[in-house]
Amino acid sequence: MVKERNEINKDLQWDLKTIFETDSDFVNELGLVNDRFDKVEQKYKGHLLDSANSLLEITSEMLSISRKVEKIYVYASMKNDQDTRLAQYQEYQAKATALYAKFGEAFAFYDPEFMALTNDEYQQFLVEEPQLRQYAHLFERLFSRKAHTLSEKEEKLLAGSAEIFGSAAETFEILDNADIKFPIIKDENGNNVELTHGNFISFMESKNREVRKAAYQALYGSYAQFQHTYAKTLQTTVKTHNFNAQVHGYDSARQAALSTNFVPENVYDLLIKNVNKALPLLHRYVQLRKEILGLDDLKMYDVYRPLSNLDYKFNYEKGVKKAQDVLSIFGDEYIKQVNRAFDEHWIDVAENAGKRSGAYSGGSYDTNAFMLLNWQETLDDLFTLVHEMGHSIHSTLTRENQPYVYGDYPIFLAEIASTTNENILTETLLDEAQDDAERFAILNHWLDGFKGTVYRQSQFAEFEQEIHLADARGEVLTSEYLNQLYSDLNEKYYGLKANENAEIQFEWARIPHFYYNFYVFQYSTGFAAASYLAEKIVHGSQEDREAYLNYLKAGSSDYPLEVIKKAGVDMESDEYLSSAFALFEKRLNELEKLVKKGVHLG
Repeated sequence: MVKERNEINKDLQWDLKTIFETDSDFVNELGLVNDRFDKVEQKYKGHLLDSANSLLEITSEMLSISRKVEKIYVYASMKNDQDTRLAQYQEYQAKATALYAKFGEAFAFYDPEFMALTNDEYQQFLVEEPQLRQYAHLFERLFSRKAHTLSEKEEKLLAGSAEIFGSAAETFEILDNADIKFPIIKDENGNNVELTHGNFISFMESKNREVRKAAYQALYGSYAQFQHTYAKTLQTTVKTHNFNAQVHGYDSARQAALSTNFVPENVYDLLIKNVNKALPLLHRYVQLRKEILGLDDLKMYDVYRPLSNLDYKFNYEKGVKKAQDVLSIFGDEYIKQVNRAFDEHWIDVAENAGKRSGAYSGGSYDTNAFMLLNWQETLDDLFTLVHEMGHSIHSTLTRENQPYVYGDYPIFLAEIASTTNENILTETLLDEAQDDAERFAILNHWLDGFKGTVYRQSQFAEFEQEIHLADARGEVLTSEYLNQLYSDLNEKYYGLKANENAEIQFEWARIPHFYYNFYVFQYSTGFAAASYLAEKIVHGSQEDREAYLNYLKAGSSDYPLEVIKKAGVDMESDEYLSSAFALFEKRLNELEKLVKKGVHLG
């Protein structure tokens, strides 16, 4: 059975005391920040453009409060993620979420008042108060959104409704992490084991097909039971996305979401076009899997089973050492931060009852770049570790090299940093392979990773785009509609007949990223760009590595396409995508040659 939190070794837990020493400190800070809001409207509303000094003062105060709010939210959310069943931390997260909404409401006047500023007035302000130049890129981004900013009253109403608009996503989180219970199933040794989010993938990778099938049917049987509730939470979230886009004058929810990161929609369309063009490669890989496993009826519960008989196991200590070795390629500045992450307990490693599933990197400008894992001692866990480490070092280098106003980065750039690490790990493991059997195992893992990131996340992106368009057309997102759409897309991507894989129709219900507003496509673009960058880092020059580190330090000091272009990738071109699929085909060719040699049978 899964351990309780108090049974987990402290060395495997993150140290949130570096944020607030005690819960009382958190509560006190929460109160202090709440008190600051009381003065905002009285002192600042209606006065943003009184003078250059007024613009500077109010902007600085807004950013100062935002900085405090983020720190409070990080503590509350991570405390809650440790064990989502605890009412105390559910309450903390609810209060932190409410604080975010209050912040948006208090400063709802800012954007509308700023939009009244003419360019001539702005240039004069810069002359009168040179300190405003530190916010030049922030102001430039605000000017670019002028056409999509509502009146002060309207923006305040929307900001005050943020907590309500987010309630469907919060309901999903509680249902999916705390309330839904999966059955007891038997593992490969015949032992009764409680199925969880954390161990599901381990069961799907089992060499015993009956174990895979049992876990698959148990998980999706549970989702089928609650499919109508999940459909309602997803439908409500989609309606929220569409509503917010419409009232702000965007053509679609996708355009609104991508504009937040200043990413043109053609980047999304280029991805889907190139992925669909490359689906024959995925079908070829699926057929090779069928051949290797010796199955006449390959099912979706067979697509995660490693094709190699080599059993790669990484306990956490071994994983730490390998991560340090691999990431040293970036140089002293980078590896110093990696070592800090391990030494200063930034990472929550082990699974425990009630803990949030999956993995992430989090934190704020004034905290460590924490990581949540659910370690199961698989090769996948090692890749997850270097992946999340990529996010955390990106965050750390950004915060150490940028002021708070630019001390974050858009999600669009985030996935490139994490998956570059994964690609470098693959290159390293291939170079270190002792024989064909090891090489086969690593190739298989990389191809599966590509399948799960570029292909699978693009499948999600198509699904997400279609459900938003359907809602905009007035269609109702019932569970029946969602099941059919997802089933059809799954058949297109994998080439496996929908009527022979009935359970997969419910997979949409367990994907939290569908609540993140056009987030998933960035995994695909990020992995493709990362495969290109990893080649330059491993086989290129010192200048290539320095250019990459400069990208990690840039934060949001420039537009994201410009930041990554300086590192050597043009995201508005097919080139990086074509390069990624060429690498997939190259490694697939190599795997097929090893299969002909009978390596997988060893």
